[in-house]
Amino acid sequence: MNIKSILIALCALLTATGCNGQNKQKVEQSKNTTMGKSIVIFFSHAGDNYAVGNIEVGNTKIVADYISEITGADQFEIVTHKYDGMAYTPLINLAQEETRNGELPPYEGEAPDLSQYDTVFIGGPVWWGTYPQVMFTLFRDINLDGKTVIPFTTHEGSGLAGCARDVKKAFPGATVKGEFAIYGHEVRTGRAKVEKWINGLK
Repeated sequence: MNIKSILIALCALLTATGCNGQNKQKVEQSKNTTMGKSIVIFFSHAGDNYAVGNIEVGNTKIVADYISEITGADQFEIVTHKYDGMAYTPLINLAQEETRNGELPPYEGEAPDLSQYDTVFIGGPVWWGTYPQVMFTLFRDINLDGKTVIPFTTHEGSGLAGCARDVKKAFPGATVKGEFAIYGHEVRTGRAKVEKWINGLK
């Protein structure tokens, strides 16, 4: 093969590689914009957790990170220091009391500006049949009218419990759909399950 033929072959190879890269980028861009601009709002409890022991990163945080990796969604973590350092049993007792009394514990910082988002994922653990009460404090401070809201939970047997119902109640002007629940002890090896769920959303 002469030099001219080699150069032509190289050019063809580079062109094909570039096209494949552009096509892959277009697929990823299309995948990330299917639901419009999105954000994951979540509360996640590190420390002593049922079934997984003392963990440095909360189960829901891991799922939120998967969602952001797959969709490109932004994140807003609901943070409170009220439960820091608590053992599991005192924590669930406190959570039960908060739920029973309808308490709204304060969260750190300010509520996010959600005007630019089309889709809002909302996630947290299931504490006594619904999301932790601090999440409802944030719900009081945000408006999701006209947005698509997708609830998800991490749990150890409760599934979605009343979380989707309570999200619908909190945001009657939103379209709530695509609910998802995953066991907390599965999340560290459960990225494929999260991805399958995301890919099934319409």
